[in-house]
Amino acid sequence: MKIFLLRRFLSIIPLLLAITLITHVLLYLAPGDYFSKLEEDPTITAEQLARLRQEFGLDGGVLYRYWKWLGNAVTGNFGYSFDNRIPVFDLVMERLGNTLLLALSSLVFSWGLAIPLGIFAAVYRNKLIDKFASVVSFLGLSIPSVFFALLMVLFAHLTGWFPTGGIHNQIDWDDYNWFQRFTDTLHHLILPTIVLGTIGMAQYMRQMRGSMVETLSQDYIRTAKAKGLSFRQVLINHGLGNAINPLITLFGFSLAYLLNGSFLVEIVMSWPGMARLTVSALFSQDEPLVMASVVMSSVMLIAGNLMADIMLAIVDPRIRLD
Repeated sequence: MKIFLLRRFLSIIPLLLAITLITHVLLYLAPGDYFSKLEEDPTITAEQLARLRQEFGLDGGVLYRYWKWLGNAVTGNFGYSFDNRIPVFDLVMERLGNTLLLALSSLVFSWGLAIPLGIFAAVYRNKLIDKFASVVSFLGLSIPSVFFALLMVLFAHLTGWFPTGGIHNQIDWDDYNWFQRFTDTLHHLILPTIVLGTIGMAQYMRQMRGSMVETLSQDYIRTAKAKGLSFRQVLINHGLGNAINPLITLFGFSLAYLLNGSFLVEIVMSWPGMARLTVSALFSQDEPLVMASVVMSSVMLIAGNLMADIMLAIVDPRIRLD
């Protein structure tokens, strides 16, 4: 395990270097920069624009700019946002927390429903609960997340039961105590969580059902039943541990899906996360903010895949990561 972890941590460095270099090249090749819009202002001279580009590190070739950014980034200095006029790291960490909150709540929602529904559908095959699970899975996999998000926004608007955007009440937030803030945030979180978690739930439920059906047909399950163990003991002690392995393998991919899928959901449902921040930075060509957003998103995806490998090794002793 130690060798595996060391190897994975060492592989993160070249991977991040490649990701950030490609992102920097794409930003460099894009037409114009943040200060291009100032060229239309007759009161600003070319010398002033050149001085601004030099001050903010937008002068020189792509390798020079990347090397200058990398030298600051390794020390934790991601620069200042051109648009927001505050340190990029502070802005990204604030939005990163909101995105992680949405992703983790969606993960709990999708897995919390997928595992029991998949187990019951496998145990009671071709019964009512299996057919219900199949319908839920079909709907979850068929509906586009953007369309589903728009439906939820319309539902919230027509009923008034849920807020239509944001992470908390902008008016009364400062007057709330900790419990009111918790419930208000939870209230704003419900609909985005349902939208983002439904598609993943449908996929994991089908995977759990298929894996459990295959596991329950194995010889060691019949042997356990022959020893006189109750069906509950057989299901939990012998079936669940082996059937859940494919889902643990999918954990890293599920985290990647949630982070990518949250981009669309955040924009449609006005959730103040990394998606809206990154899209705004791209349109305004706020290069330091774009680079910091890419780095943080990449680190989260890498961490998700690493957690999946470690969890799989813990659950299944047959796997030796060394």
